[in-house]
Amino acid sequence: MDLDFTEKDEAFREEVRAFLKDKLPARLSDKVRQGQHLSKADMEEWHAILNDRGWLAPHWPEERGGTNWSVVQSFIFETETALAHAPRIVPFGVSMLGPVLNKFGTEEQKNYWLPRILDGSDWWCQGYSEPGAGSDLASLKTSAVREGDHYIVNGQKTWTTLAQYANKIFCLVRTSKEGKKQEGISFLLIDMDTPGLEVRPIKLLDGDHEVNEVWFSDVKVPVENLVGEENKGWTCAKYLLSYERTNIAGVGSSMAAFERLKEVARTTRRGDAALMEDPLFAARMAEIEIDLENMRTTNLRVLDSVGRGQTPMAESSMLKIRGTEIRQKITALMRRAAGRYAQPFLEEALESGFNGEPVGPDWAAPVASQYFNYRKLSIFGGSNEVQREIIGKSMMGL
Repeated sequence: MDLDFTEKDEAFREEVRAFLKDKLPARLSDKVRQGQHLSKADMEEWHAILNDRGWLAPHWPEERGGTNWSVVQSFIFETETALAHAPRIVPFGVSMLGPVLNKFGTEEQKNYWLPRILDGSDWWCQGYSEPGAGSDLASLKTSAVREGDHYIVNGQKTWTTLAQYANKIFCLVRTSKEGKKQEGISFLLIDMDTPGLEVRPIKLLDGDHEVNEVWFSDVKVPVENLVGEENKGWTCAKYLLSYERTNIAGVGSSMAAFERLKEVARTTRRGDAALMEDPLFAARMAEIEIDLENMRTTNLRVLDSVGRGQTPMAESSMLKIRGTEIRQKITALMRRAAGRYAQPFLEEALESGFNGEPVGPDWAAPVASQYFNYRKLSIFGGSNEVQREIIGKSMMGL
């Protein structure tokens, strides 16, 4: 695979930059750059802008609304949007369910659900993790019993990101207890307005309502909402997780965050010298920069495999491990750069329109929030310890 950018790629980069300059609202990029909370309306606005341009789902087939971009073009787009501080597209519909439907869905499911993902009619959330079934996802217990032309779903999902905004949820459910635990799992699409479904908020350390519990009590789901074969949902789950882990790695976001860190290190002083001139701090930054370049190459390889219809489980696991570790290192260095201003934390300072007195420099306001919030990155989407097991089994035969 050629990793060099061609003249065509460079022309595409300029096209993306021009689009971002013209179409990315400054108030959205300012909120992202300052680490402020994005509202549902903010996320929907950027979703609609990209959909109107035809750039919302680059990894979908072209006939379904994809872009037919090359691997390098997809990478350029992700990187440039991150560097421009554009909001990240909510991944559950576009980047997770969409690929699953394109590969495993019936024509009827594709024709109905895919356009609704693109035009924003449906906001999806992910029903995977359960109490006692997070990294060991195959241990899930939420049950779906078929009764005529419906499944009756009972159980609980947890850590369900942005479920408070969603009108749909895709779920892994247990439809059989026979055989290995992976063999009795099915993949269902469920309407959040169905009687018996309840969403309960979980507040995080920074006070943000990002995740939730979702409870199912005799929830009726039409049989036609089954994706793939009954009891074969683990195949869909593994395919989806390769996309999720690549998204969690956040190569473009890490590059943008590192550029921000360099800016802070150049302008923040410790005594008579800039922080960038501190040998230990500079060495830590150099280590991150080297890791970022290595991760960039791995990301291109994963995108290339996906583009050729493969499911790069080991490679996406590598990307997830390194990507989450790098993002945690960047937030740790930002915390060091903030010094004493990293200790105070004002939740309201992360809301648009905050008029109070800043605690330290403007860039320090989200440092504590991001540092603590990003501790989760190496856990969700399959903990990094589990990713190492996947790598060992698939590449070393362990």
